[in-house]
Amino acid sequence: MFSGLFLLRMTTLKVAVQKSGRLREKSLQLFKSCGIKIDNGKDQLKAVATNYPLEVLYLRNSDIPQYLQDGVADIAILGENTTIEKEKDIQIVEHLGFSKCRLSLALPKSENYTDLSWFDGKKIATSYPNTLQSFLSKNNIDAEIHQISGSVEIAPNIGLADGICDLVSSGSTLFKNGLKEVEVILRSEAVLAKNSNLSSTKNEYLDKLVFRIQTVLRANSFKYVLMNVPNEKIEEVSQILPVLKSPTVLPLAIEGWSSLHSVIDENKFWDVIDQLKIAGAEGILIVPIEKMVL
Repeated sequence: MFSGLFLLRMTTLKVAVQKSGRLREKSLQLFKSCGIKIDNGKDQLKAVATNYPLEVLYLRNSDIPQYLQDGVADIAILGENTTIEKEKDIQIVEHLGFSKCRLSLALPKSENYTDLSWFDGKKIATSYPNTLQSFLSKNNIDAEIHQISGSVEIAPNIGLADGICDLVSSGSTLFKNGLKEVEVILRSEAVLAKNSNLSSTKNEYLDKLVFRIQTVLRANSFKYVLMNVPNEKIEEVSQILPVLKSPTVLPLAIEGWSSLHSVIDENKFWDVIDQLKIAGAEGILIVPIEKMVL
């Protein structure tokens, strides 16, 4: 029995996710969309999937890169900015498209900012000293970095620093603290990362998981579209719908008309809809896609 349990643990894919916050919820939702059922209890530090060889470890976001490098976790979902800052030997497998933000330099609104040279000789407060130092060195800026954890935005107001380097999403927190964003150092989103030395079995499980994730992410980028089209306009309308090999064409009860089914890229959605209307399409229906396998 012990041997069997040991082997099961050795072949179970251990994934680290943030123990609290929006990234945790997004990560668990992604697993759910991939058809993976996780038995989550309140305040659990780990949980096991009931229908996939996956064990979830709930860890502090800043600690995840170290656990991943050490092999305590096999894979992880975390912010790309964290992987860059911690400089650990881990590999990014997939960009996940959620929890997007940017690491930016900001300073008081009253300051007259022209370019990066403003920061020469200044003090900058940040929780990302490695990333900031790399950026400053690359741009030949000599500034003093003051590392603090949390509440970075208050540093200029209490005289601790002249400016800050921090994560920005909407910019509302900067605005509330009388700061303005002046330079973007890097753009970040959630990523799936892995330990560099996974076994062949765990790599196989990971490949299958990545396939599921990609079908979910692909579906989020497209919409299913149905429309009624005069038969003489089918070819013209089909040229506007290049995502799949060709649209599905079904005859309608009304003679001379057909129903066309296809897929539209979310980023080109409104432009394509306008073109379809001009080409003669009517009764256009848009349906979200849950999964998309190519």
